[in-house]
Amino acid sequence: MNNSNNIAPRITRVALLFIAIVTFLMGSSLYIVVQLKVSPPDKLAIATGSVTSTTRQLALRGQIYDRQGRLLAASRIGEKLFVDATLIKNVVTLSFELGEILSIPPAQIEEELRRKATKRYIVIKELLNDEEVHAINELRRRCVGLEEILVREYPHGGIGGPLIGIVGTDHKGLAGFESIFENVLAGTPGKFVRIRDTKRNTIWVSPIGLTPKTNGKNVQLSIDVVIQEIAYRRLQEEVIRCNAGGGRILVVEPETGEILAMADVLNPRDGWSQQPEDANRKIDPRLGRNRCVTDPYEPGSTFKPFIWSYATQLGKATPDEILQTPANGPYRTSFGRTIRDAHYYGPSTWRKVLIKSMNSGMAIVAQRLSYAQLQEALKRFGFGETTRVGLGGETRGIVTSPSSWSDYTQTSVPMGQEIAVTPLQMVQGFCAFARDGTVPQLKLKPSTDEDVMFVRKAITPEIAALTRQIMGQVMTEGTGKKSQSDLYALFGKSGTAQLPKTDGKGYFEDRYIASFIAGAPIDNPKLVVLCVIDDPDKSIGHYGGVVAGPVVRDVIEETLQYLRVPVSSEFLANAN
Repeated sequence: MNNSNNIAPRITRVALLFIAIVTFLMGSSLYIVVQLKVSPPDKLAIATGSVTSTTRQLALRGQIYDRQGRLLAASRIGEKLFVDATLIKNVVTLSFELGEILSIPPAQIEEELRRKATKRYIVIKELLNDEEVHAINELRRRCVGLEEILVREYPHGGIGGPLIGIVGTDHKGLAGFESIFENVLAGTPGKFVRIRDTKRNTIWVSPIGLTPKTNGKNVQLSIDVVIQEIAYRRLQEEVIRCNAGGGRILVVEPETGEILAMADVLNPRDGWSQQPEDANRKIDPRLGRNRCVTDPYEPGSTFKPFIWSYATQLGKATPDEILQTPANGPYRTSFGRTIRDAHYYGPSTWRKVLIKSMNSGMAIVAQRLSYAQLQEALKRFGFGETTRVGLGGETRGIVTSPSSWSDYTQTSVPMGQEIAVTPLQMVQGFCAFARDGTVPQLKLKPSTDEDVMFVRKAITPEIAALTRQIMGQVMTEGTGKKSQSDLYALFGKSGTAQLPKTDGKGYFEDRYIASFIAGAPIDNPKLVVLCVIDDPDKSIGHYGGVVAGPVVRDVIEETLQYLRVPVSSEFLANAN
């Protein structure tokens, strides 16, 4: 009995010792394994390669939508095919296999692989389709790899392309809205660390150093892709029809200041000097500058309503006042300048001056204003400064400085001469006539109930309504006759300005900038549309009311019908 009691403790001690030895040996072995994995000797490291690798998680770029929620730009994960030439066993066989899958000549692939035989990363195709990805996975070649890449797609193709912009190979915005909203659209990639065995199989993912990816945020624009297509199509047709150097068009909702469409077309012509150019468009159309934002032009007679309205508000003339405009020849100013009209009507009312676009009448009343008053008129409508809409490269236009202002300037600006404006400035200022005399802040995003509306007061509501009513007569009695709509009552103004020479030495005698700006319907304006036709072929047509006016009319009609705006009552009555 005593022997049994003595044996039991001994067995326990031996068992514990055995367990301790086994535990020590296992721990030592685990330590050695871990050490070899984490920090192997140099010779072993060379043989086995790295035991850890960092994997980058791609973050999707935010999507871009139009005002109705239509997708304009989106990102997805794609696959790039590469080959590690050091692992190729038979380059001829591999080249044939890849060529059959990718529809690339095997000889072309083989030549590339042999030329870079020591390279471990040879891109064979930048982006694979789904069928190609499946076939490559089925191929199961260790020397062939797939790499995830970000792919940016534009579902509507070229519609609004230069406006939407483009991303670079690093998926960062290079132009257009892609660049403007880069900070919102761009995502933040993530990463994690893998522990691998000698065959590069993942055996563990470390929670240390894990950084989750963050996808970019979506952006909704004020642009409507349907209206954008209408505007672009009609502009393109007219530029081609009249063999113009280019054209620009803008569609704005005056109530909110939202830009609904904006297009810019170039038409290179053989044998023509001084044509509008854009080197970036030759690289990619989406990289081109937006000339509605960057390139000012001389507005001509489309500028008259701004000065007419402000002079009327100051009491420098009343609508029915008869001015001594010439009947048979040019008007001569008090300082000896000759002012010519397209037609001479004799003494005419201040109202008729705007309807018939009479330069002489504008000059007569302009001389009643002080320099400061005329300069104030420009400021009130936003000319000489950017619109601050947020589009890159926006310019301020060209306005003569107060120190250089002269009597010649005083009589030129009211006719839309000696001043240059951007299409953005023009539509923003014209919105005052479609509203209560206030100029809205232009917007690139749809308005919400929480938005604060920023406006500046240009003229009184009464003067705005009066000017709008007289511009309605321009469409029926003046230079807008050929641009009148059969569906809606428009108010607008045409402009035909001589094309200035780039060397600063005057103007071309037979080359022009034709423009037309209008709003509709006149009793409750929903749209303001501006069209500028750059250097139309005079043998086909060059007057603003003939070349640009019909474009504006057609865009207004199609857009208002698309927006389900009822036909103007007087036109409906005539139809009935």
